[in-house]
Amino acid sequence: LQEAFVTQMRLPAGGINVLLVVALIWAALSTPEIGALTGFGAGLMIDLSQTSPGPMGHWTLVMIIACYSVAFLGYGDDNIRGNPINIVLITTIGVVAAQAVFLVLGLMLGQEIGSITNVIFLLAGSAFWTAIISPLLLKVISYFHSNIFGTRSRI
Repeated sequence: LQEAFVTQMRLPAGGINVLLVVALIWAALSTPEIGALTGFGAGLMIDLSQTSPGPMGHWTLVMIIACYSVAFLGYGDDNIRGNPINIVLITTIGVVAAQAVFLVLGLMLGQEIGSITNVIFLLAGSAFWTAIISPLLLKVISYFHSNIFGTRSRI
């Protein structure tokens, strides 16, 4: 879906990475261990993407850290998991943080990232599109998550 449809759309301010958003929403609903496993799978799929910049394993490391962190923040607190606005907020912050960590690690590996104003513009655009698309995906992901893990909390 990401490669065939989303990357073909010319969204202003950078666009959206659907796999990143789905993985972070799934992690927000899961335990930290499942979050890290989700991050590994999502990071591996992003690394194998044709449009992914950077060396192999770069996104995998970033996604493991991001999904584990998001799952850890929401684990044990039903106020976060029970409120869709909190999940959307955590997902949006997680997307921006994951992309910022990707940029910092890319700089450490010798990649060029461009001007700081362009980077800030793209991060703000990514936060905007994530905040728009997350509520739409949350209901579907929550339904699948509750059916797979058998939890009774549905958003």
